[in-house]
Amino acid sequence: MSKEIRVKSKNELSDKIFNFFRKNPNKVLSIKNVNESLNTKYTKEEILKSIYKLLVRNKITEVEKGKYIIELKKAKILEGRIQFNQQKNAYLVVEGEEKDIFIPKNSTLNALDGDIVKIEANSNNGSKSSGKVLEVISRKRTKFVGIVQITNPNYGFVIIDNTSIHVDFYVPTNLLIGAENGQKVIVELIKWDENRDSPDGKIIEILGSPGSHEVEINSILVEYNLPYKFTEEVENDAKNISTEISKEEVKKRRDIRKILTLTIDPKDAKDFDDAISIETLKNGNTEIGVHIADVSHYVKPGTLLDEEAFKRATSVYLVDRVVPMLPEILSNNVCSLRPNEDKLTFSIFFEFNNQQEIVKQWIGKTIINSNHRFTYEEAQKIIETKEGLYSTEVLTFHSIASKLREDRIKNGSISFDKLEVKFILDNQNKPKEIFFKIGKEANHLIEEFMLLANKKVTEFVSLNKEKETTNTFIYRIHDKPNYNKIIELKAFIKKFGYDFNLVNKEEIRKSFNKLLNDIKNKPEENMIETLSMRCMSKAVYSTENIGHYGLAFLNYSHFTSPIRRYPDIMVHRLIEHYLNGGISQNKETYEENCSHCSTRERLASNAERDSIKYMQTLYLNGFIGKELEGLISGVTEWGIYVETKDSLAEGLIRIRNLEGDFTPMIKRTTV
Repeated sequence: MSKEIRVKSKNELSDKIFNFFRKNPNKVLSIKNVNESLNTKYTKEEILKSIYKLLVRNKITEVEKGKYIIELKKAKILEGRIQFNQQKNAYLVVEGEEKDIFIPKNSTLNALDGDIVKIEANSNNGSKSSGKVLEVISRKRTKFVGIVQITNPNYGFVIIDNTSIHVDFYVPTNLLIGAENGQKVIVELIKWDENRDSPDGKIIEILGSPGSHEVEINSILVEYNLPYKFTEEVENDAKNISTEISKEEVKKRRDIRKILTLTIDPKDAKDFDDAISIETLKNGNTEIGVHIADVSHYVKPGTLLDEEAFKRATSVYLVDRVVPMLPEILSNNVCSLRPNEDKLTFSIFFEFNNQQEIVKQWIGKTIINSNHRFTYEEAQKIIETKEGLYSTEVLTFHSIASKLREDRIKNGSISFDKLEVKFILDNQNKPKEIFFKIGKEANHLIEEFMLLANKKVTEFVSLNKEKETTNTFIYRIHDKPNYNKIIELKAFIKKFGYDFNLVNKEEIRKSFNKLLNDIKNKPEENMIETLSMRCMSKAVYSTENIGHYGLAFLNYSHFTSPIRRYPDIMVHRLIEHYLNGGISQNKETYEENCSHCSTRERLASNAERDSIKYMQTLYLNGFIGKELEGLISGVTEWGIYVETKDSLAEGLIRIRNLEGDFTPMIKRTTV
């Protein structure tokens, strides 16, 4: 169906003026103020006529000649983030308000999902609060992905993919840049006048035909405002970095190139952030070093490269590709700890006694030369067979890591080992097979040493007894779980014969671990583990240290992955600064940086999840008309959600599509 432009009547000038007064409650305004607020200049006579109408209707009050005011005694003016639903109604999420405020679809002005807006809220005589948008303060985003619809030679519309964007974008022909009807494009918001039903936009990039693999993957990245290529300027900035390791630089560092050093990573990994070394000391103790790529040596504050890395804040791992935080020359080459190459690193060493207890540690800059690169599969084979290259060292790593893991879980750390959906793609990047990956001992080996390094570098900053106050630092924090969700989880798992102790946070932690252990290899394992994870708070970055609930660590940060996470680069810089005796850094600036990085991490995570869903959907296209075994994962008033056993893809079966006596069926699923 074609779309037409609908413009409101000019007779609604008094409504525009009234809206201006509502945006400025209890403020005396003149005719000049009113005129300046209007996008189009009106005559003084037209404005006075409209103001007179408002005066007659007791909408505003004249306090003196030519001066007017609107008094909002019952209404509350609030600011917050607006969220739209499928019915085009919206809610305002306001910090400090117990409930979100409902905004009907005819009162959303020109707001889009996620924008920060100012509203007038009314209590409606004690019932649920509702409101009306007075002003859009800031846009969450201005670029969107959609399909071009052209039914008129003078203009077209872009139908946005994201269903939470409740309007289509009007684009005049001269701003279509050659896009054809039905193509997928990126459209940018130019403006949205209050008297227009549709925002004005311009097409800034043609992605291509919907359904094309490259188009759909790039659409996911654009949807979450994630770049999928570097500019030429950033690439050049990376290429111009000096990669030579001078003798002067080596003298500043602890040289461990002669100590056995290994990397253990996924088979398809190209960037190696971390390596581990091992040496038997003269006193019989074992010293293990955790060595992290010294990205901060190459990526300097204030450079174009650093600005781009901060903007991205994280690498994005989609099913078929990695969108790196740093250009490939750095991520896969200069900074990557490839075997048999001298590399600059930031390290922490742990000296373990015969009881596998830490008796000493050292933190500082180093230079390494990795002896060998293991895949997880190769290291796992050594652990299982006790044979192979460097088997003695790998088994020592495994023994110490196992003790670290055992102690960590004993101290309350929650051990999630959720199945990871993986795909084997054909030469056209279409999924031909799905398999599930779960961490084994080799994965745990590396995980434990990385957790230990993250914990201990944080303790170095947080527990510095020589300082009266804690230095500014970037912590990885994780708040306690949502109590109401845990109550719901307890009620749900009871139907499967499991229980949950809610006495205190320590017992809740123990209950999580017991539950995760009890459901191992049971049909309900993945579903209950997913529901358990949904009870958890989101881990974020912050300068305020509240500890990490899930790991049961009082002090924790991200130190071990600076190639793919910008917070790790900031942590490296701060630790180096404090090692050199520097004073505490500006906390407010770093808190803003933490907020930005947490936001970018969530966007990347959402994109990664969407790419998996996209591949699962493509995979299931080959099973249309066939019967599949699945597990009911959710029940709603409009249908049931089913997770397929072989692909872990989740889909909705609507009530109208349930054959036979579906009412008892739904009742049985909730038992």
